[in-house]
Amino acid sequence: MKRILQNGIALAVVVIVLFIIIPLPTPLLDVLLVVNISLSMLILVITMTVSDALDFSIFPSLLLITTLFRLGLNVSTTRAILGNDGNAGSVILSFGNMITQGNIVLGIIIFLIIVLVQLIVVTKGAERVSEVAARFTLDAMPGKQMAIDADLSSGLIDEQGAKARRAKIQKEADFYGAMDGATKFVKGDATLSLIITFINLIGGMILGSLNGVENVWDVYSIATIGDGLVSQVPSLMISTATAMVVTRTVSDGSLNDDVVRQFLGQPKAILTSGLVIALLGCIPGTPHAPLLIVGAALAAAGWMMTSRSDKKKVEEAAAAAAAVQQQEEAVQPSASEYYKDINNVYTLLTVDPIEMEFGYSLIPMVDENSGGKLIGRIVIFRRQYAQDMGFVIPSIRFHDSSALGTNQYVVKIKGEEVARGEILVDYYLALEPTNPTGEIDGIETVEPAYGIPSRWILPENKEMAEIYGYTVIDPLSVMQTHLSEVVRAHAYELLGRAEVMQLVENLKRTAPELVEEAIPNFLTYANLERILRNLLREGVPIRDLGTILETAVDALGTTKDLDMVTENVRAALSRTITRRFCEHGQLRVVTLDAEVEKRVIASLSKNEQGIYLAMGPDLMQQIVTQLADLMKKFNDLGQTPIVLTSQVIRVYFSRMLAQFYPNLYVLAFNEITSDVQIQSLGNITLARSERKAAAV
Repeated sequence: MKRILQNGIALAVVVIVLFIIIPLPTPLLDVLLVVNISLSMLILVITMTVSDALDFSIFPSLLLITTLFRLGLNVSTTRAILGNDGNAGSVILSFGNMITQGNIVLGIIIFLIIVLVQLIVVTKGAERVSEVAARFTLDAMPGKQMAIDADLSSGLIDEQGAKARRAKIQKEADFYGAMDGATKFVKGDATLSLIITFINLIGGMILGSLNGVENVWDVYSIATIGDGLVSQVPSLMISTATAMVVTRTVSDGSLNDDVVRQFLGQPKAILTSGLVIALLGCIPGTPHAPLLIVGAALAAAGWMMTSRSDKKKVEEAAAAAAAVQQQEEAVQPSASEYYKDINNVYTLLTVDPIEMEFGYSLIPMVDENSGGKLIGRIVIFRRQYAQDMGFVIPSIRFHDSSALGTNQYVVKIKGEEVARGEILVDYYLALEPTNPTGEIDGIETVEPAYGIPSRWILPENKEMAEIYGYTVIDPLSVMQTHLSEVVRAHAYELLGRAEVMQLVENLKRTAPELVEEAIPNFLTYANLERILRNLLREGVPIRDLGTILETAVDALGTTKDLDMVTENVRAALSRTITRRFCEHGQLRVVTLDAEVEKRVIASLSKNEQGIYLAMGPDLMQQIVTQLADLMKKFNDLGQTPIVLTSQVIRVYFSRMLAQFYPNLYVLAFNEITSDVQIQSLGNITLARSERKAAAV
């Protein structure tokens, strides 16, 4: 029994196919027709109560099964009508008498209207919306993926949350693609129903005349109309359900909840409509009673909702004023009294590691008492960054500044400004895609974190912008992402002696013998700080502090150059570096020609401070120019630009390129694990004249 239930759908589909072949007795046919109507009604109600289209993801397959079920019943009823002298059961007879009511011509006209409404209006509209929804869903996938990656990098979501959102995007694309094809079944079903109706009517007339059936016209026309109506009513409900699913792409709840909430949210519109309808009822010649009754009801409902909304606003304003007054009544010492104590003056000398100043309009985004969520997001980012990079970001000081514009903010590192941005609180930021499917109105700007061309758009244009392929971000996420990226870029500056000591103390809990051997016998805190800064500057995680200490101690036995020690540490962290920069087992890079590497090595010089790169301006210009063209390939692929070199020149070459391309990373061959597939997007070479000179 359990096995039968598990395969019930497969058995049902097989039985439906058999309907086309095996004649059904009229009592069973009546039951199946009622089941068809009930199932269609159930599907329609479900589509209006689900809050997300994916909650009813079986709908495309269900659409095919119900269409096949109706077609099987159509064949069975046609066999019954033509084979039993118009007797196809009580359900068909009852529906036929109900719609004709003794007037066959009127019944045929009503039936044709129902079919045309379904075929031309509902089915055609659902088919078109399905096509558009499928195309726009596929076009919007890259932008949604970028938004997920941005949230993941800023710490708003973890890896599991990112996987869940990516899976949902894929399911949405599959669902709307399947709906695009499934709507063709509904259209074909409506067309075939019209054809079957004419076959039943004409074939019944011919067979009835040959069999001597009395009142041939009445018998077969009622049976045909009843059969068509019994088929079209479920088909119309399924078509309506299809349209419900594909048109509700943006919803926060079920259709019932959305209708109630959104209508009740516009009390002035309801009041105005009621007054206009009541005014129409006063015009001579109009139906006074219905217009006045409906108009008065709408006006009364709108007036009651407006009064309730105004009362709520007054209460909220009074509460806000009371809170402000309570804050003003708090006694605060004056600045002159406070700084009379010389010890308080020393507080002015403190420099915060990270500081963020913002204009007046941005205070609600930061102030937790006003519902601001920025601080909460920074806490999530600090945790995520610590897990990824092994370094805990220090506390960030937030305060408003009258020197800034109302919508501006500034990020400072150790008291000096390093980044600035501007936020329009009541707008959304739409990142422009490469090939937008449409143009959206807005204020042109540049996304502050990544420099992407963007525009500020009104909230009512958000859904349309997403349909056109734009990635839409709320103002809080824009500011939080910018702050996070600035902190990432300057993390090595935030790593001081105190932070290094704290990291070492944390390592002592798990590896006390290693710390005791390494510090200070072989490695001082100052040297360890420099090594860790070198790693963070180039985006290498320092989470595996034990491996870093062991490798540094071993390397210091052969060299005192901390740059070379850092290179040895990087080689020991090859798996970490590979995971950090490799995507899906592939690493796309730019390589150096052998002659270029030789010229770079020949340009290395040494003085009292150590080794440095003294490259000629001509060679430097060639390298920078070729890299500018190759960087476009990385931008088109949406990947981190990487140059792959030998270990000998990596650190010096990286420092030279950092002046021109701060977001470019230089890796060495020995820093990449052997299981990675390296794909070269280009090769930096010498000019022909310089090649000949080098050969000579």
